[in-house]
Amino acid sequence: MSVYAIADLHLSFGTNKPMDVFGGWSNYTERIKNNWQHLVEPEDTVVIAGDISWAMKLSETEADFRYINELNGRKIILKGNHDYWWSTKGKMDKYLIEKGFSTMSILHNNYYVADGIAICGSRGWFYDAETDADMLILNREVGRLRMSIEPAVRDGYDPIVFLHYPPIYNNMECEEILSVLKEYNIKKCFYGHIHGGSAAKKAFIGEKYGIRFQLIACDYLGFTPLSVR
Repeated sequence: MSVYAIADLHLSFGTNKPMDVFGGWSNYTERIKNNWQHLVEPEDTVVIAGDISWAMKLSETEADFRYINELNGRKIILKGNHDYWWSTKGKMDKYLIEKGFSTMSILHNNYYVADGIAICGSRGWFYDAETDADMLILNREVGRLRMSIEPAVRDGYDPIVFLHYPPIYNNMECEEILSVLKEYNIKKCFYGHIHGGSAAKKAFIGEKYGIRFQLIACDYLGFTPLSVR
């Protein structure tokens, strides 16, 4: 059993917003599927760290979720900035059950265990948040991150954290998110949101504050899930 991670699938089977129009994204759904199925075994787990579907409503995600559900492994998904379909965990859990998407689980104010790893996380928020509205959202995300990490620590695990937004980017830091990671002595943090190309050159990948940070946007990874070990 292994644990992998990837972010920013940007699926659009149910909407007319294919990513193929962007350089390097040609046939991306086929590439994701081929790489995924070659690497991931049915007993493995893959964390998908946000920007999963371009759907606007939960009811419009069916085709995208079916694609994910049929890929190998258990999938744990968290919210990204473009996941406008995101709802309460109760409603999303009910939807997954009703549609028979049995390989998918929602990471939201909770944690999961796979291969002895406590999988924790939240969407996060902008590293340069300044407005009152942004700070309100950021503080909410900080609370959600704590709600994910705290019970995992209490249960005796060393959590690995998954975020959508990077807590460090281009020499800017989201102090509120980083303070939580430091407080709980997090050793690994995986994040998405920053795509390949020039933007990825500014992404922080490496160790800082005793934490190993890694970008997992799917185009940056060559549309292949990355082992979290």
